[in-house]
Amino acid sequence: MGLLDFNKLPINTLVGADWQTFHRITAGQAIGPGYRNKYRLTKAVCRLLSLLKPLQDRRYQQLLADRPLEHAPVFILGHWRSGTTFMHNVLSCDRHFGYNTTYQTVFPHLMMWGQPFFKKNMSWLMPDQRPTDNMELAVDLPQEEEFALTNMMPYTYYNFWFLPQRMNEYADKYLLFDGITPEELKTFEEMFTKLIKISLWNTHGTQFLSKNPPHTGRVKELVKMFPDAKFIYLIRNPYTVFESTRSFFTNTLRPLQLQDISDARLQENILSVYSKLYHKYEADKHLIPKGNLVEVRFEDYERHPFGMTEDIYRRLSLPGFDTARTAIQSYVDKLKGYQKNRYAYKPETVELVEQHWSFALRQWGYSR
Repeated sequence: MGLLDFNKLPINTLVGADWQTFHRITAGQAIGPGYRNKYRLTKAVCRLLSLLKPLQDRRYQQLLADRPLEHAPVFILGHWRSGTTFMHNVLSCDRHFGYNTTYQTVFPHLMMWGQPFFKKNMSWLMPDQRPTDNMELAVDLPQEEEFALTNMMPYTYYNFWFLPQRMNEYADKYLLFDGITPEELKTFEEMFTKLIKISLWNTHGTQFLSKNPPHTGRVKELVKMFPDAKFIYLIRNPYTVFESTRSFFTNTLRPLQLQDISDARLQENILSVYSKLYHKYEADKHLIPKGNLVEVRFEDYERHPFGMTEDIYRRLSLPGFDTARTAIQSYVDKLKGYQKNRYAYKPETVELVEQHWSFALRQWGYSR
């Protein structure tokens, strides 16, 4: 158990941003009165740590900038709370995969210099379970890369964690890339490629394994960047996804936000973003070359993770399953006693999902 209470963090994850990114995200924004001390402390620590960024930049240029990727990435897609973390953890047992770590999400500029020192202190302070669902949390475990990208550039959807009143604006521009400028898109491509190369260097992998719900709305751009990339799309009962997402977003916002948002408005945003993400993926998935996409119902995967993982390897022509077989089976066996959060669907939940997400219920055949 870490020394700090996740819900009472005196700073937020922007401490690991470079100074230019921090300034571009927060400049001119309305910081709530109750968050000004957190903002000032985060700003001060960020300013100090940013002095170390040139050390990594020089090493990156020397070692990785001109090194081509050996393989196109594998992308695990799906709305938040669709089981993407579980699948990410299973597949990352295959050591040929490289991935973004929890430490890297907070300190992406302190990877190639100073990592042992900063990682030791982060491990000492952070909790050992995610407060939202009791999943294991540790500095070297795989993590979604959007948090890291948020500390590398100002053009990401996860700015909404700090400025939740702009959640829909960030969704349109940086989740779906509607209205994003060519310059912003170029920065995204450069920073994401840099993140991938550093992740592979750090984890000694040869193929990047991505788990990042925001990428579900970026299929068109990802196929353009990586024409041979593989995609796994996870589907889960929308009633469960709604309840779980509302809980996850509410609990995650608390230590990160710099302004208030009402529960009612947050719920409206969740309903809206789900619809936008669903329709964007459905509109763009035809761009993925035949044989490079597998769609998986999470409830099936949860019941048969080992066998369905083997099937995913076969269908996507991924190498290495036989080598990783023992490690994957061991991880799956270790989780057999894991207690998930259980959701009893309230009448208002059923009404909201059926009113706003009926398209998903019909397509995937889910019922209450």
